[in-house]
Parts: sequence; structure tokens; C-alpha cells
Amino acid sequence: MKFATITAERETLYGAITDAGFTALSPQFAHWPSLRDVIAAGGLHDLARAAQGHAPTHPPDSFTYQIPIPSPEKIICVGVNYPDRNAEYKDGVEAPPNPSLFIRFPRSFTGHNQPLIRPRASDQLDYEGEIAVIIGKGGRHIAQEEALNHIAALSLTNEGTLRDWVRHAKFNVTQGKNFDRSGAMGPWIVPFTHPAQIEDVRLTTRVNGEIRQDDRTGRMIFPVARQIAYISTFTTLVPGDIIVSGTPTGAGARLDPPQFLEPGDVIEVAAEGIGILRNTVEDE
Repeated sequence: MKFATITAERETLYGAITDAGFTALSPQFAHWPSLRDVIAAGGLHDLARAAQGHAPTHPPDSFTYQIPIPSPEKIICVGVNYPDRNAEYKDGVEAPPNPSLFIRFPRSFTGHNQPLIRPRASDQLDYEGEIAVIIGKGGRHIAQEEALNHIAALSLTNEGTLRDWVRHAKFNVTQGKNFDRSGAMGPWIVPFTHPAQIEDVRLTTRVNGEIRQDDRTGRMIFPVARQIAYISTFTTLVPGDIIVSGTPTGAGARLDPPQFLEPGDVIEVAAEGIGILRNTVEDE
């Protein structure tokens, strides 16, 4: 079962997605205003039961995808989390003992099939395909061996980055990671029920049909369970928080010569068991 947040006729709804279209479920669950509230209440199973046997309320081309979890309290991103990504830096430094982290704001993401926006301030918009982990059960000091029990669902992210702006200062990348609608998230969330959904799945990114990134989550330097345990040491994770778990080698900035995104490009981030997140590019 897949659940999405969409807009249709100026109304925002959440519900189930199938090849036949979208089934609105939010009118039946008005006490849960958004998928974030559904997750906080442990209600994904209730949505799944309600969706069974219902015909779609909206055919495939009649709605617009939004990011699945509106207004999460935190979006925490993990950087340099695949061995080849560490080697791309060519600084001779071994993988660090702890994850590199940074924060993104919800406004920096757009939904599936929506354009990424290349801002007026830079022509160095780049792609980074990643798996997004949505927290279902919050907590502090979560043990690594228990961490996967705190996941509610998975999604996909194109963690779009303005490469020159991540180098505007010495120790941070916040500016280059948070331009409005420079990244994307979605199309939907897939409930998390088994470790096999995250422990070793193939993750790819295609640009105009060409595979640019291709790796498996089993090669992460810091597996998702380690990420959750580490992050929960310094901040309380709450339902609906999102951890963007890291991107493989192959981003445009690291190609020779660099290949940044341009208007009209089509980027597809795909992961086994989750789906495909597709976006185009437009200028601001």
C-alpha cells in the first residue's frame, strides 16, 4: 500500500495511490488532518483497511502531488554516506567515525512530477538521489538494535543542491541545500514492515534516461539504524521527522567536466520497493 498527499481542485487530501489513481481517505479521518498526524497516531494500518475495495476518487492525471509529510518538525540529512562518495573528495581522509549531518526546510522540497527550480542566484543545481526515512515512534537515546522499530515509512528524495552556495562559508552547507523547491520528495510513502526494505536495496538516479548514480543501501558507511541511534542522542525524534539517508557517487558536480541540471532535464530517483520520484527543471 502507498499513501500520498495531493492537491485536487485547490483542496489538499491524503489517501492511497494505485495505478488506477488516487483514493481520498482524509475525509473519513478528519481527526487526522495530515499524514503526519496519521503516523503520530499509528494509523497507517487503519488507512490501509479503509482503502481496500474502494474505487479511486481521482483518476491519474487529475491531481498534483505534494511532499507526502507536510510540515515535519525536522528534516535531517546525512552527507557522504557511501564509500565512493568519501573517495570523491580526494582529500586522503578515511571515512569519519560519525555521520555528517545538515538540516533542510520543508519549503526546499517540491512534489513528484513538479519542476525543481533553478534559482536566479546560481546555475549549479545538482541532483542527489536518496531514500527518506519517516520516523513513526519518537524517542531519545534510541539503541541501534531497536532503531528500525522506530520507522513508520519510506519515501524518496532528490536532495537538490546548489554547489557553489554550499561553499559560501567554511563549515556549513545550509545555504546551498535550502533554496525554495530546489529538491523533491515523494511520490508517496510506503509503510515500513521489515528490515529488508532498507538494509540492502538498489538506489539509482537517472538524468534524461542516463544512469548517473547506482548503489545499494547495504554499502552505506552509516546504516539507517546507526543514523537513528546517533541522531536521537542529541535531539528527540518525533513522529513525522524525516531522515534523508545519503546519496551514492555520481552527482553532476563530480563528473568530468561537471554536468549541472538545466531547464528541461528529467531526473528520476528510484529504489526497489518504493518507486520512482520524477521531476523536471525550470528556471526561477
